[in-house]
Amino acid sequence: MSRIGKLPVDFGSDIKVATNGDVITFTKGKLTMDLDTKGNVDFTVDGNIITFATKSDSKEHRAFWGTYRALSQNIVVGLTTGYTKQLEINGVGYRAAVKGKVLNLQLGHSHDINFDLVDGLEASVEKNVITLKSHDKQLLGSAAAKIRSFRPPEPYKGKGVKYMEEHIVRKAGKTAKK
Repeated sequence: MSRIGKLPVDFGSDIKVATNGDVITFTKGKLTMDLDTKGNVDFTVDGNIITFATKSDSKEHRAFWGTYRALSQNIVVGLTTGYTKQLEINGVGYRAAVKGKVLNLQLGHSHDINFDLVDGLEASVEKNVITLKSHDKQLLGSAAAKIRSFRPPEPYKGKGVKYMEEHIVRKAGKTAKK
């Protein structure tokens, strides 16, 4: 029995919810996000609350029950408050700058890395901190992971791009062996 799936999703009066078959459409102003349940769960919209239920007791339908509830909750939170991730750049000569819809990264390679910011993703740079903002949690997480993958933090000096809340386990160098 899903503990997550049992909980209803409460959305404010500023978000409009429309259903069309297996698709739930969330709209706030000009922002629209769809959730396609692909017939795996039943849902009902009552006023400002969406509730999810399984179609059968099969393992697959029970697994999707909590998943689609969590995805719809993420959409509601994204439309109301949005999501933010911060990346920290550590290293001598490592820099980042935003130029229009392009994030320019200088991470010690022989060339600059230009990361294109897709629609729905905003970036700002202050000193050595890159702040990414989006209404889509999945888009934000994948963009942050891609930026981190250009120069992941190394364990000896801690140089590289890391999440702000990430803790790097440091290793001792050669002199610690003596």
